[in-house]
Amino acid sequence: MTRIDFHSNVGDSIAYACRLVRKAYLSGQPIVVLAEPDRLAAFDEQLWTFSPLDFVPHCMAASPLAKDTPVVLAANLDEVPHHQILVNLGMSVPPQFARFERLLEVVGNEEQELAAGRERYRFYRDRGYALNNYKQGG
Repeated sequence: MTRIDFHSNVGDSIAYACRLVRKAYLSGQPIVVLAEPDRLAAFDEQLWTFSPLDFVPHCMAASPLAKDTPVVLAANLDEVPHHQILVNLGMSVPPQFARFERLLEVVGNEEQELAAGRERYRFYRDRGYALNNYKQGG
C-alpha cells in the first residue's frame, strides 16, 4: 500500500516542494512531481532558481530524457517513468497514485489549497490509507 505523507501549513507550497524534491533527489530516489500545467511551469522555473548552490536535474515527462532524469515533472501520470515517489502539487487526488511507493502531498496556506488538501485527506482516509502528517510552522 502506498505510504502517504501530508506536508501542510507550509506557506509557499512551490518553494516548500523545491526543498522537499531536493532532499529526495539527494537521497538518490527518483521523483515525479504532478501539478496542473500553470503550477507545473511555476515549479519548473523555481526549481532552477530556489537555491543558487544546488542543481536538481529535472525535465518534463514528455522529454526523451525522462527515463534517465531523477526528477520528472508531469501534468498527468499516464507515461511517467518512475513509480517510487510522487509529489502532488495539484488540487485533486492523482488518479494513479496507488502505483507509487510514496505519495507526498504538499498543502500551502492559501484557502483554495487548504480546502483541496482537506478533500484529498478525507479521500485517502476513507479508503483506509494510513496518513502521516507533517504540519509546518505555527
